[in-house]
Amino acid sequence: MPKFKELTDLSVPEAEVYTKLTEAQLRNRLEPEKGIFIAESSKVIKLALEAGYDILSMLTEERCLDGCAAEIMSLLNSSPKYAELPVYLAEHDLLSGITGYQLNRGLLAAVRRPAPKSPQEICRGAHRIAVLENIVDSTNLGAVFRSAAALGIDAVLITPSCCDPLLRRAVRVSMGTVLLVPWAVICDSPEDWYENGTEILRSWGFKTAAMALSDNSVSIDDPALAAEEKLAIVLGTEGDGLSKQTIAKCDYTVKIPMFHGVDSLNVAAAGAVAFWQLRWREGRSG
Repeated sequence: MPKFKELTDLSVPEAEVYTKLTEAQLRNRLEPEKGIFIAESSKVIKLALEAGYDILSMLTEERCLDGCAAEIMSLLNSSPKYAELPVYLAEHDLLSGITGYQLNRGLLAAVRRPAPKSPQEICRGAHRIAVLENIVDSTNLGAVFRSAAALGIDAVLITPSCCDPLLRRAVRVSMGTVLLVPWAVICDSPEDWYENGTEILRSWGFKTAAMALSDNSVSIDDPALAAEEKLAIVLGTEGDGLSKQTIAKCDYTVKIPMFHGVDSLNVAAAGAVAFWQLRWREGRSG
């Protein structure tokens, strides 16, 4: 059974991972194998456990042990791996001082970051992947991952300038789906992506579809897009969209027809539309 410890002061070392460490410190760039991310809510923590992530500690209120945390405690109690897991308990008034605590449904967990995945490996066998270029807003990134999970995207690649999918807000907004959809960083630097990214995707068998407003674009419902056996849907940063270099190098430039004078959609909304319309339909290739 996990080991319970009551906290009356969140400045103690045991609570630092939840209260004091910055996202950069949690990520631990110098030693990624020691990196941590924070999972919020029983639903997200359950997804992490079921996906094989290592839970390092938890923080909650005692009243939650028989409420929102009950299912998680049952899972932990059934696993010898978590026999010594520290579970820190504190009163609601104390925990409410943690930024965002009111949003997490009473339960926080410190989770070991997984080892980085190979972008080529996670794309092997995939029919539809999303490529995110320079998306820096963690809310948008989390929303894109949620749509990717729901609408049949096999893997997500992010460029080096994107924000980290395991940022606390990204994990929360995605409802934990960043733990389910395979993802990896493509290319070693932004310059590498601009120079070589689309060619790398092409060498893996993907045609590339740049989601962008252009006079030379095809409509998202063009039959040629749905017929592609392997398609990489490339989405750009908030505001400016995809870079001109990326658009020029992609096989297709794709637009979503708009009405009432609206010029574009938020990247998360555009991603959801694209993922659904361009989803893989077995038997329709060629």
